[in-house]
Amino acid sequence: MMAMRSGNGAITRKFAASERAAVLVEALPYIQRFWGRTVVVKYGGNVLAEAVPAETKLDEFDAELDSFAQDIVLLQSVGFLPVVVHGGGPQIDSWLSRIGKKPEFVDGLRVTDLETLEVVKMVLLGKLNPSIVQAINRHGGRAVGVSGLDSSLIVATKSSERLGFVGEIVAINPDLLVRMLAEGLIPVVATIGADTAGQGYNINADFGAAEIARALDAEKLVYLTNIDGVRRDPSDPESLIQKMTETELAELFEAGSITGGMAPKLRSAGAAVAGGVNSVHILDGRIEHSILLEMLTDEGIGTMIVSEKKGGEDGG
Repeated sequence: MMAMRSGNGAITRKFAASERAAVLVEALPYIQRFWGRTVVVKYGGNVLAEAVPAETKLDEFDAELDSFAQDIVLLQSVGFLPVVVHGGGPQIDSWLSRIGKKPEFVDGLRVTDLETLEVVKMVLLGKLNPSIVQAINRHGGRAVGVSGLDSSLIVATKSSERLGFVGEIVAINPDLLVRMLAEGLIPVVATIGADTAGQGYNINADFGAAEIARALDAEKLVYLTNIDGVRRDPSDPESLIQKMTETELAELFEAGSITGGMAPKLRSAGAAVAGGVNSVHILDGRIEHSILLEMLTDEGIGTMIVSEKKGGEDGG
């Protein structure tokens, strides 16, 4: 009996090893195809929010970042050039509540007065950006935190009087990011921009990520959020769309299927694809190693949006 159990254990281990090897073989063509190509990953504040309430201790925060940080380091290790762009909406809401301010939104965009802008800067530049950088570096990466203010990375102008100090992106100057990538660094970008006079603006991170991806001629733009992807019926998980074109995305807008905070995200996704980014991916970032499952496997786990012209060409 002991020998039989030992034999079964050996068989089990052999199958497990075979399955692991199959995963690596499945990933190989994607690694070969996208070697040396840039991928912009927008790490959403909603993903962080479930792990990072205002009272969260730093070590707990770090534990929740591990899967994401490992994915980014692994992507770089197999030849991708990752750029991380992060949001922080729920964390900003939490800090605003501490000072007695109620968040206000118009069409999914935060109304930002000067006091709110200072909170945005504090949360993004003082808390979230350094924490993401530390997590990536702890797993062997060489991440460096930057903001749209550095080297005039994001040049903006006031979007509207109604929104206050919310910026509309006028230009992306990607030279800083290009130099960092060439030196083997992983940029982690907080989307605070400024106009030519030096006035700072709150930049929606979804639009920031899309414009950075376009400026870098990125192969892929990945949005990590707290939903499983794009659904034809927002209330029906079974209606998840695995792959769609920008035209099909426009039809969902026309049908009124996209509302709230998803609207700016998917508007920016459509603009990225129209602007030359090969594919945009919407993933549930709460799933462990979701980036790797989407980018290095045949099935993927979220929604991939491609241009009409390239509708059948992209994989992974």
